[in-house]
Amino acid sequence: MLDRMTAHADELAVDVRGLRKQYGDVTAVDGVDLGIRRGEVFGLLGPNGAGKSTTVEILQGHRSRDAGEVSVLGSDPAHGTRAWRSRVGIVWQDESAPAELTVRETVRHFARYYPRPRDPEEVIGLVGLEAKAGSRVKALSGGQRRRLDVALGVIGGPELLLLDEPTTGFDPAARRQFWDLIRLLAQEGTTIVLTTHYLEEAEALADRLAVVADGRVVAEGEPAALRERYGTGATVAWSEPDGTARSTRTDTPTRVVAELTHRFDGEIPGLTVTRPTLEDVYLSLTGQGDPR
Repeated sequence: MLDRMTAHADELAVDVRGLRKQYGDVTAVDGVDLGIRRGEVFGLLGPNGAGKSTTVEILQGHRSRDAGEVSVLGSDPAHGTRAWRSRVGIVWQDESAPAELTVRETVRHFARYYPRPRDPEEVIGLVGLEAKAGSRVKALSGGQRRRLDVALGVIGGPELLLLDEPTTGFDPAARRQFWDLIRLLAQEGTTIVLTTHYLEEAEALADRLAVVADGRVVAEGEPAALRERYGTGATVAWSEPDGTARSTRTDTPTRVVAELTHRFDGEIPGLTVTRPTLEDVYLSLTGQGDPR
């Protein structure tokens, strides 16, 4: 958990304490605490139904909360003014731009909603839609529409950008281009909150992560720190002289390798030493598996 003794209120873009949201008998968010620093890329990870999207909706002011304190850019989203909303960009999972407008017309139209928008042509280029700028939205592929959704989320030059599964439908090249955009925005000082199912994406982009399960934050920290803290043990694998593959799970891989070196009197056939990945840690924390 972020130590609020070292992160004062004016250093936090998002300050959440005891957030709760219930839908009938289902508790979607169950006492979430979050402290997200200004200029930080913060990842929210968790399985479907964990409460990620509900939390993002509350941060944006789109959904009410049942309990807790929430401050986003110094204001309570439940009472956000139009000026406050212009400082927050969001990309939902299911955006839908006007089908009959072209990409350029759509981005220019949305730019007029903001007091200090980014240049529409620049934004179209940032999301890789230059070649489709004159195409109607209805003619775009699913991945191209997703890029347009991202363009509409950043056109206002937001101080805080909320991204809910933004690269769903992207091919690998488009996903990498999106990563470059996020890094650029972060360098410019934009605070970014990202929900994603892609562990590689979270590790590549996020300064810190929170893993959410059953509406609660079960772990929080830098990706490397989470692997170190929750990724127990390493797997040492090798081949026996008869070709049989062997492996062992151990907290002391150096010792195991030394013992094997002595037994083989030198080179160990097929030797590999692997440590738990962020995905292994994530699956363990969310009750979907154990680190291998």
